Formats: sequence, C-alpha cells, structure tokens
Amino acid sequence: MLVVTGTGTGVGKTVATAAMAALATADDRKVAVLKPAQTGVGPDEPGDLAEVTRLAGAVTTRELRRYPDPLSPEAAARRSGGGTVSPGEVASVATELDAEHDLVLIEGAGGLLVRFDESGSTLADVAWALGALVLVVAEAGLGTLNATALTAEVATKRGLNVAGVIIGSWPSEPDLAAWSNVPDLPVAAGAPLLGALEEGMGALPKPEFAAAARRGLSPWFGGEFDPDRFAGSTSAQR
Repeated sequence: MLVVTGTGTGVGKTVATAAMAALATADDRKVAVLKPAQTGVGPDEPGDLAEVTRLAGAVTTRELRRYPDPLSPEAAARRSGGGTVSPGEVASVATELDAEHDLVLIEGAGGLLVRFDESGSTLADVAWALGALVLVVAEAGLGTLNATALTAEVATKRGLNVAGVIIGSWPSEPDLAAWSNVPDLPVAAGAPLLGALEEGMGALPKPEFAAAARRGLSPWFGGEFDPDRFAGSTSAQR
C-alpha cells in the first residue's frame, strides 16, 4: 500500500499513480487506486481516476467524495454543502481494497497537509492510520528542493516513512535548475529518487504510456530507471 502525495498541485501525481499502476498490471498484479477526494470536477466529468484507467488499463478505482470547486477538500466541501471525508473512512476502504489486491495506491489532493475536514485531518493522518509508505511526487525545477524537504520533514515528524521521490514531469529541455536538482532531490527528501517521468507522457496512448512508465520508474516498481545513470546523463548535458 502506497500513499501518493505531491509537493503541490499539478506536479504529476495522477500520471505517477497511473505509471505505477500500469507496471503492476503488466506484471499481472491486481491493482486498486483510491482517491479520497476529487475536487474541481463536476458530477458527470471524468476525474483523476478516469485518467488512471485510460492510461493503466484494468484497475479497480474508488472515489469517496467529489466536489466541483477547485479548492482543498475541506473548502470545496464547505462551499458545496457536501459531506467531508475522514481518515478513518479512507483507511477502512483502503484496508478492504488491500485484502483483494496486490497493490493499493492512495492518491491525495494537492500536498500532504491539505485539509480534508474542519478538524484539520489530512492525507498524513491517512498514511499514519494505515502504516503506509509515502511516495512524494515533486517538480523538476526551481523551488522543488524546499517544497520536497518540507514535505519529507513533516512526514518524518509525524512518524511516517517516505519511500522515495519521483519527478512527476521531467522537461524535454531541462534547464540548469532541473539538472542540478537531480542529485539534490534525494537529499531533500531523505529518500531515494525512484523515477523521473517524461513531460507530456500523460497524453500518450496506453502502450506508449506503459513503455514510458517502464523507462521512468525504478525497478522498485518494475521499471528500468537508474538514478545514478540518470544523474550522470544530466551532468553530462550541463
């Protein structure tokens, strides 16, 4: 079971989740993806789980709450008048899914401390309740080291274990900051670099997406990504 969080919004969590799911399903593992709260999407619009299914194929998906406003789950629930989701509910559903699947991925909304409800519950509370590893999806460029370090420090202080960090969108033309951040991100996270996913791969058809996922993710997920080789290749291009 893995809790997938980001250093912010739009860093590539859904693509990273789909990539992990795609490799697991390719190895004939049963995968479930749980989205506790989907925000910014209307009742009949495709959300993040639809994207995961499009890219990864046959996975079990569960979405617990949906709110139309693109806000934190707490703020979106307050505006819509809908009910909030609690860490206990998320943990209960995740445990049920875990009993029937080889891998359960829990994708958060935004960052680790985005509030679910008025009591201040967050994805960090979900990870703690489950004893699940946390995977941090980070940006490639300027500012990512601070955001990654803050996320990892909060996780550690709350008794969580950070499995690693993934660069959610590695640019086709990386700048100096992106190159420099490759060896520094694991230091900021206090955990290994477990992947760098190609920019724009979420727009690929399913077979090409699976191939890109294998290139971009560590053998820990069934991929071929080698952080040392990747760091060496980026250094050579500076």
